[in-house]
Amino acid sequence: MKAARSGPSGRRSVEDWRTPCEVAEYRTTPDYAETVTYLERIAAAYPGRVRIEDFGTTGEGRPLKIVIASKDGVFEPDAVHASGRVVLLVQNAIHAGEMDGKDACVALLRDIVRNRELAHLLDRVVLVFIPVYNIDGHERRSPDNRVNQNGPELMGWRANGTNLNLNRDYMKADAPETRAFLRMFHRWRPDFFVDNHVTDGADFQYDVTFALDTTPDVFPGTARWIRDSVTPELVRRVDESGHLAFPAGVFLVDDTDPAKGLAFNEDPPRFSTGQMILENRPGLLVELHMLKDYRTRVTGDYEILRALLEVLHRDATTLLALNRDADRAAAELGSPRARRSPFPLILGKDGTTTPTEFRGYRFTRSLSEVSGTMAVRYSREPVDLTLPMETGVRVVVSVMLPAGYIVPPQWTRVTDVLEAHGVELRRTTAPWTGRVERYRATGMQWPTRPFEGHHPILRGGNVEREIGHFGTCTLATETLTFPAGSAVASLDQRLSKVVVHWLEPEAPDSALRWGFFDSVFEQKESGEAYVMEKLSREAMANDPKLRSEFERRVETDREFAGDPSARLAFFYDRSPWGKANRVGEYPVGRLLSLRGLPLTEG
Repeated sequence: MKAARSGPSGRRSVEDWRTPCEVAEYRTTPDYAETVTYLERIAAAYPGRVRIEDFGTTGEGRPLKIVIASKDGVFEPDAVHASGRVVLLVQNAIHAGEMDGKDACVALLRDIVRNRELAHLLDRVVLVFIPVYNIDGHERRSPDNRVNQNGPELMGWRANGTNLNLNRDYMKADAPETRAFLRMFHRWRPDFFVDNHVTDGADFQYDVTFALDTTPDVFPGTARWIRDSVTPELVRRVDESGHLAFPAGVFLVDDTDPAKGLAFNEDPPRFSTGQMILENRPGLLVELHMLKDYRTRVTGDYEILRALLEVLHRDATTLLALNRDADRAAAELGSPRARRSPFPLILGKDGTTTPTEFRGYRFTRSLSEVSGTMAVRYSREPVDLTLPMETGVRVVVSVMLPAGYIVPPQWTRVTDVLEAHGVELRRTTAPWTGRVERYRATGMQWPTRPFEGHHPILRGGNVEREIGHFGTCTLATETLTFPAGSAVASLDQRLSKVVVHWLEPEAPDSALRWGFFDSVFEQKESGEAYVMEKLSREAMANDPKLRSEFERRVETDREFAGDPSARLAFFYDRSPWGKANRVGEYPVGRLLSLRGLPLTEG
């Protein structure tokens, strides 16, 4: 868009407000410095409507920034919320080769502040966006970073400066970028969140696909609003703009055979939109199609963001009420009434599929001499298909909740993550002895290869499958003593779901799964063989039942029978010395009540 102004000579000149991407005709995308320079130009021209703020620093020392667009110069979060307006937070370039959202947001910001026809979009919404989240990856620019993607000429890198995928880090919060995001998020308390991506996967006609969770772990009122109001309106508006939208993430049940249909994918809180479920907020995942040209992708993202702003402008009162209700429900999870119902931890498909109209391309399948399996080749011939889509969702793992959790003070890495998430913790002021529920975990098997800087036992996700083997957690009620300074996380707070997902071992991104409690599975004392020979014989002589169990094991388990160390360990593990190792005892207590705890003031 161009605007006229008076030049030094008094003659009219034309001021060029094209974005760097538009100037380059979408062949290239600007680096971070050029992006910030253009945004600062907008902020300088419209100081009462646009502000840029730092919210942290990347691992390589680059300043993380948000851009705020407000109709009336109100830029403080508390004042914005007091005004009854919706806060929309848009995140771009978490995978920095997928920078389309950055260029779309820059153009949309320019048009909102300069185009009277779009000015109303800020009447009931304050737009906050992160131009580039993974800045260190963004500046690792190369034409060779995204083999699947059709432009621009230089693209950023998927991971951050320490090669962590930030969209697997939301729960464990290892990266400085994640810690900064969480601080900024809880300062602003957004009402709606968007994460912009470019998809991998199949080929099809749609250039804009998106997903909004409505699964059983989403607040029911919010899920209904998304299904009935948000999703159809986004599809309608994007399609009317000349782009083509599909309201689901497009992942195939079988990558070698598209005809088998579209898959349901779990959304655990290692992902941004999964984290939003724990924050009681709607999270929109936008996936632009990798094989479409860059102009199509950027303008498609522009249109879905503009459509979303229209929806939020229309439904601002509804969304604010839903968020208040969702926060209130989360803060009541520790109440006696809520604790009578199981809390969903892990979701999965139940086998139900729905025939779905899908606009794809004709494809052929043939046996590949390269991969040795069936390979798919897509043509450019459009075809309308009816594919089965996995739509049935069931709760795979659930748990009855306690009133709260108590974590001994030495487990600082565990409580540090909760504090990074903004969870309210109180500390015991003296040693406390009481009845708690405590897990004992057995059968854990860890993978040999690292994943996101850990050797985790994970479950779920769109590309990750089971890694390692989780084993079994058995819950028992015991009388235990916790030292002074133990951290207590109650479930009477807005972020109670974060507490549950971090401290319940079976949750898909729990501290135990990510390896924060690995040391409890290490045996630190053992017996020498010549000592255990004597003790084992004495044990068999004194306990005929134990002797029978050992002999039966030798007869039925060939591997055990041929392992001298395992045979001696059989007796050691059942001895007082073996039990003293307490291997697999989860140190976190599930509190049956908060009464009687000597706690710091809340």
